[in-house]
Amino acid sequence: MIETVLVVWLIAMALWFGIAFFYLRGPDVRVWDQAGEATIERFVSTDDQGHRAAVAKLASLIEPAMGAPSRQRLAMLRRGMDDLFGDRRYAVSFIPVTANGVPGEWVLAPSADPDRRLLYIHGGAFAMGSSRSHRVITARLAEITGGAILSIDYRLRPEHPRRAGIDDCRSAYDWLVANGPQGPAPAKVLFVAGDSAGGNLTLSLLAALRDEGARRPDAAVALSPVTDMTLGSPSIKSNRLTDPLLGPVLAPLLWLPRSTLLWIGWLQSRTPPARPLISPLFGDLANLPPILIQASDAEMLRDDCIRYTNKARAAGSPVRLQLWSRVVHVWQIFYPDLAEARQAFDEIDKFLKQVAPSAPGKSSVPDEQGAS
Repeated sequence: MIETVLVVWLIAMALWFGIAFFYLRGPDVRVWDQAGEATIERFVSTDDQGHRAAVAKLASLIEPAMGAPSRQRLAMLRRGMDDLFGDRRYAVSFIPVTANGVPGEWVLAPSADPDRRLLYIHGGAFAMGSSRSHRVITARLAEITGGAILSIDYRLRPEHPRRAGIDDCRSAYDWLVANGPQGPAPAKVLFVAGDSAGGNLTLSLLAALRDEGARRPDAAVALSPVTDMTLGSPSIKSNRLTDPLLGPVLAPLLWLPRSTLLWIGWLQSRTPPARPLISPLFGDLANLPPILIQASDAEMLRDDCIRYTNKARAAGSPVRLQLWSRVVHVWQIFYPDLAEARQAFDEIDKFLKQVAPSAPGKSSVPDEQGAS
């Protein structure tokens, strides 16, 4: 009897580790850690006061939730994200809209060009965040692009599988191609942007559009995107103490064995974590539109961004990576208070103007505070 139990246990362990490391983990991508390092554009962070204020703001969101019972944690984080910048006032309009069944809002600066459009996909670990929580970012994008921003509320986990959010992004994009804020009309210029989880969905969308021969965007912007859902990047662990947002949330998980993390990821996403559908790093990165990636040298997703950039550039895709020292994950949301956030949006502005200049007579709004 004991021998039978031992054999069954050994078989179960072999299957557990075999599936984890030969199916869920994906191919070895360490070759992309260093290649192309000279192509990274680096920025030095100097706003000490702004950095401390950003860290304190994040602590006010995370610490109460992490100290609450686990069954209450997600609801607290969702409310906290939506209210984090609830006192802001903006020089843009927010108009509710439904895009192919996906709820969201138009974000429009005065004199917005309705034919120049951007789909924004918010972050929040695929489980939180909304068009409301990310208005600081979408309002600034509306100002610098001079176009119409469609910010969507895709379906979130755990109520829905990961595939539901991916499908919502594609449905909203297809609708945006043919519809503007004034009604049906084809887009003349089209961008896609997203942060963190939304950056992941942005990169996934780009590959799907290419594979299907659909109208692809003129350019994309990904802010600290997740590119590897297997959590295989070295900075996932090495930067956990320097990332005040992701570090406290993910720290308990990082003590688990890698095989356990891979199985958890499979069960949560209902998709193998190494599938390119949810881990763009493992897919074909050739023939993509111009992409600008911004990340922090101190955040846990830094190496996700480096690996994706190096692999995409090697495949011939025009991808740029900009790294700032020290700043927090998705620091752009602290615009206009944080100097590095203002600098990051200046770089986004220059990038979008280079790839798709405004039409004669149209210009982006100059750098001014969008909040009072």
